[in-house]
Amino acid sequence: MSTLRDLAEEHTRLRPADIDHLHRIAGDWQLLSDLSFADLLLWVPVDGDGTYLCVAQVRPTTAPTAYLDDQVGRIVGGPEVAHLEVAYRQGRIWREGDPVWYGDVPARHEAIPVRLRSADGETGEVVAVVGRDTNLSTARTPSQLELNYLTTADDLAQMIADGTFPPPRHPGETTSAPRVGDGLVRLDANGKVTYASPNAQSAYRRLGYASHLVGEDLAALHRRLAGDPLEGTDAANGILAALRGEAPPRREIDARGATMLTRALPLMPAGVPIGALVLVRDITEVRRRDRALMTKDATIREIHHRVKNNLQTVAALLRLQARRVAMPEARVALEESVRRVASIALVHETLSMSSDEAVEFDGIVDRVASAATEVAATESTVGMRRRGSFGVLPAEIATSLVMVLNELLLNAVEHGFPPAEAAEPGGTAEKVEQAEQAEAADGAEPPGPVAAPEVVVSAHRFRKQLHVSVTDNGRGLPPDFDAEQSGRLGLQIVRALVTGELRGTIELRHGAEGGTEAVLVVPLARSAPRSPS
Repeated sequence: MSTLRDLAEEHTRLRPADIDHLHRIAGDWQLLSDLSFADLLLWVPVDGDGTYLCVAQVRPTTAPTAYLDDQVGRIVGGPEVAHLEVAYRQGRIWREGDPVWYGDVPARHEAIPVRLRSADGETGEVVAVVGRDTNLSTARTPSQLELNYLTTADDLAQMIADGTFPPPRHPGETTSAPRVGDGLVRLDANGKVTYASPNAQSAYRRLGYASHLVGEDLAALHRRLAGDPLEGTDAANGILAALRGEAPPRREIDARGATMLTRALPLMPAGVPIGALVLVRDITEVRRRDRALMTKDATIREIHHRVKNNLQTVAALLRLQARRVAMPEARVALEESVRRVASIALVHETLSMSSDEAVEFDGIVDRVASAATEVAATESTVGMRRRGSFGVLPAEIATSLVMVLNELLLNAVEHGFPPAEAAEPGGTAEKVEQAEQAEAADGAEPPGPVAAPEVVVSAHRFRKQLHVSVTDNGRGLPPDFDAEQSGRLGLQIVRALVTGELRGTIELRHGAEGGTEAVLVVPLARSAPRSPS
């Protein structure tokens, strides 16, 4: 299904600012739908042919819907859009007309013009129409709650026609919560409560206010109830700001172990401040769970920090032991163990600074590659380059993958560019020099420069798989090389980790332009473990 922006750009000539305003309405109109007990449909005129296109729809959570089918993308014209034409051409709310039928459902039509105010506060032209369609199959005598809902809905509808609703959203606010059903309080122009829904009354009781809210000065009440005086002042100032016609950010009030979220909206039909609408929600249990999660996250980060410290201690002990060992083979083995332990410590160090069990893997690869070049026993400097991005990886993949890459990079540096090639007589450097002298004696052009030693790590994601290659331009694999039969400990570790822990595949082969290439394919979607039969 196309989005609101896609439909508007394809079928209309609305400006980007107009489409942004329609997006803000669609992001905040669940409030109006619930207060109206009606479906809301956002209609835009199609260029020049007298038809209208529905680009968004919302159903009420407080009443049955008038439409069982989705209306987004539907284009209508003729008598069916007469009420939309009146609202669009005359710029007024249309409420006349008899009920219409949608199958077996009787519905009442209303049409609300949508205007966008300019930066200087001037009311602009009508850019769209909100259709408000109410299912009349369950019509009955409205209760006090329903009357207050409908009165408030009419005020907000007029504000849409004036271009003053919805208010601008504050940074960090991604939703319009609280909702109507969570709790609603209506204030008059003096800030006194004229109506409070039962859920709103219950939320204030959790804060310690047992009396009825009607007649109370809500700003003063918030100041008294809040356990923190500064918090109470902020909550009270939010109410006063809404009474002045402003749209303050949402506030939280803590008192007696309970927490309540409040959202204050100005009521300004026809530009005249007549009071405010305050939505409240008891979020005590939500905040309790948030605190539990924060404690859990902090504990997990502390565990990773301690594991990192322990691994670094183990690496230091192995390093000390290596210095005291006389046998060169034993010293090399201990130094390799130090590097393997240090690569795992890198992952836990990153996890100790993260709020979840995932790591940005590119930085880890860069540090492992840098360490591989520093410990390489080669005569010339080997360059390291990363191409592509690993992205964010879960800890269970990152820990094994960093060990695999550490082994492959060390193998590429140490075995692809051995020191003997550049040092011993008759080695590569001497052979190149002799070839150049021979070519010069024959009058031919000397061969091009020898490529600098380099290892390239490439990564990309494709179909829920991570494809990684480690390529060097060194001397390549021996003619009789068999990865399955290789007795090198590093390659055995790589095969065990890739096929076991990572459940992937690895292939060692000759590079397309010489050298060696190791290709890994690692699935990113972790399958659930099999249940015991």
